[in-house]
Amino acid sequence: MKTTVAIIGAGPSGLLLGQLLQRQGIDNVILERRSGDYVLSRIRAGVLEQGMVDLLREAGVSERMDAEGLPHDGFELAVNSRRIRVDLKGLTGGKSVMVYGQTEVTRDLMEAREASGGQTIYEADNVRLHHLESNRPHVTFEKNGETVRLDCDYVAGCDGYHGVSRQSIPANRIRTFEKVYPFGWLGLLADTPPVSNELIYAHHERGFALCSQRSATRSRYYVQVPLTEKVEDWSDERFWEELKRRIPDDAAAHLVTGPSLEKSIAPLRSFVTEPMQFGRLFLVGDAAHIVPPTGAKGLNLAASDVNSLYRLLAKVYQDGRTDLIPNYSRACLSRVWKSERFSWWMTSMLHRFEGQDEFEYRLRQAELDYHLESEAGLRVIAENYVGLPYASIE
Repeated sequence: MKTTVAIIGAGPSGLLLGQLLQRQGIDNVILERRSGDYVLSRIRAGVLEQGMVDLLREAGVSERMDAEGLPHDGFELAVNSRRIRVDLKGLTGGKSVMVYGQTEVTRDLMEAREASGGQTIYEADNVRLHHLESNRPHVTFEKNGETVRLDCDYVAGCDGYHGVSRQSIPANRIRTFEKVYPFGWLGLLADTPPVSNELIYAHHERGFALCSQRSATRSRYYVQVPLTEKVEDWSDERFWEELKRRIPDDAAAHLVTGPSLEKSIAPLRSFVTEPMQFGRLFLVGDAAHIVPPTGAKGLNLAASDVNSLYRLLAKVYQDGRTDLIPNYSRACLSRVWKSERFSWWMTSMLHRFEGQDEFEYRLRQAELDYHLESEAGLRVIAENYVGLPYASIE
C-alpha cells in the first residue's frame, strides 16, 4: 500500500486531520487498533474553543454541530457559594465556546470520511513505524492475520498517550515533563436537564465540583475525589448528595437527579513531550501532551496541533515549502505550554489540596479573589478559556 500521509489513530484528531488533508487533495490512510464502535463509545469532554469550531467548519463537518450544539457566551465560577459569571463574549470581543460532545464530533468526522471515500483501517494490530528519519518512512501492521506494509511521505501520530507513535522515538531524542495531581474527578453522566444554562466551576472546602452538560437534556457532573476512591463505592444517591453540598444552594435546589448512564474516575495530570516531531513523524494531541480537564483544553489542544500540521503539509505539497517542516514543534509547543499553564492555574485555584498549609491556602484564595474581583483578571480567564490564537507555522 502507498499513501502520502499515514495517520495513526482514528480519534477526533486523526479524523479531523484526515478530513482537512483530503479536502486539499492530500491522500491519507488512517490506522486504528480499535473498532469504530469502540472509538465512538469513549465519553470525553465537549467544550469546544472558538478556534476548533472554526476549524470544524473549514473541514466541512459543522452542519450538525451548528444545528445541535449549544453556544455559550459565558460560564460561572462559584467560590464557597459566591457566584461570579465570566462574560466570555464581552471580555474577548465577541468570542465564545460551543458545548458539543466529543462523541458527536467523532461521529460527524467518521461519516464525512466515509462519504469522501477516505480509507480508515480499524482493528489494525501490531502497528510499527519504520525509518522515520529517512525520506521513505513506512508503517507495518497486521490485519486478518496478514502483515501489511504502508509506504508514505509522513506519519502523523494521533494515537494518544499510550499509542505506538511517541514510543517509536528513541528515548534519548525527546524530553518529557510531568506533574501528577493527588486527586481525580468522579464523573457522572445522566439524562437530566442541566442545573444551569452555563457551566458552573465550584470551589468548596469539601473539594471541587463541575456542573457541565452535553445537551439540553443530558448533563455531566464531576466531584473531586481522592485517588484511593473506587467507582463501585459511589452509588448514584451518594454522588448527588455530595454534588449538592459543593455547589451553591440556589443551584442545588434546582438540581434534577436521575439514574447514571456512566460513572468513572479520571486521574489528573499534566504531561508534555519535547520536541513534538522526530524525522518525518509528527506527534498530535494526547500523543504529545496531556492537560487536566479543568479548563477544557485537551481536545482543543489536539485541534490546534491538527491546524498546524494541516497548514504545514498544505504548504509542503502546494508550494514546495519543505523548509517549514522543522517549525511544527515550535509552533505547537508555544501554545501547548500556555494551555498547560491555564489548566494548571484553574486546577490549583479551584481544588482542595490535602496537607496544604494555612499560608499557602490563603495565597491561593488571594490569587483567586484578585482575578474574580478585577476586570483585567476576568479578561485573562476569558481569553484563555475561549482559546488563544493559533500559532503561525511560518
